[in-house]
Amino acid sequence: MRVAVSLQQNFFVDISVKAFKIISTLEAISFLVLLGIAMPLKYIWDLPQMVQIVGMAHGVLFILYLIGAYFMYEKLQWSVRTLLIVMGCSVIPFGPFYVEKKYL
Repeated sequence: MRVAVSLQQNFFVDISVKAFKIISTLEAISFLVLLGIAMPLKYIWDLPQMVQIVGMAHGVLFILYLIGAYFMYEKLQWSVRTLLIVMGCSVIPFGPFYVEKKYL
């Protein structure tokens, strides 16, 4: 019985990590698109529509990333320091890719 419960817990942790990796990757890509494409379109060519669309998507993904980081903190039993590093990486371009490599 304990083995079955342990396997089930590991299965849910694996799914949680995979979901967080997907959110992390999408958040990082949306941030790079916002900084590298949408912002230049807005400020150089006076086309603000892209910032509105990508900015909203990035904002939602950013919130999901922070919530996911907290869930990973609980599931993977990270230290508070690790949690703060992971959350801090969300505001650095390419930061979520570093988190995936180092902590997941």
